[in-house]
Amino acid sequence: MKNTNNTDSSNKFVAPAPDAATDLRTFFIDSLKDIYWAENALVKALPKMAENAASTQLATAIRDHHTITQNQVARLEQVFGLLGEKAEAKKCEAMAGLLKEGDSILEETQPGPVRDAGIIAASQKIEHYEIATYGTLSAFAKTLGENDAAKLLMQTLAEEKEADMMLTDAAYNSINFDATDEA
Repeated sequence: MKNTNNTDSSNKFVAPAPDAATDLRTFFIDSLKDIYWAENALVKALPKMAENAASTQLATAIRDHHTITQNQVARLEQVFGLLGEKAEAKKCEAMAGLLKEGDSILEETQPGPVRDAGIIAASQKIEHYEIATYGTLSAFAKTLGENDAAKLLMQTLAEEKEADMMLTDAAYNSINFDATDEA
């Protein structure tokens, strides 16, 4: 006989919070609040990453991405406006965790190529999270018929993909190889 007792530890159903989204638009807006917090957190974190990079190429790339990230925050504010919503941040636990991991990498590495390789690794994890998020948000916007918002989100998605490729190039063109020579 099947056990239907909800207290059974094998039951994996998660009860929704009282304010849980009940439609895609609400979930979309909630997700925008999440990435808005994440991008604002990155605006604060990127200068520290640039300061800890030994490679001038990497430090410059991070500083350039800092400016791009500031523009992405403004773009998200435009998206909120298009939706008739106030730009509001909701703590992004994923980004908070990724930033914490980045800080740990700085503490666990000596300044130089090894730390730079760690900065790239942490940065790519962040970029991949952002790529996944903006891809999803763009799809939600299209589904909801919010084509102007979708265009803005796809612009940010393209920038995040470009940043990821730049990090890969920096890693494979010198930094990872320089890190292997460290003793």
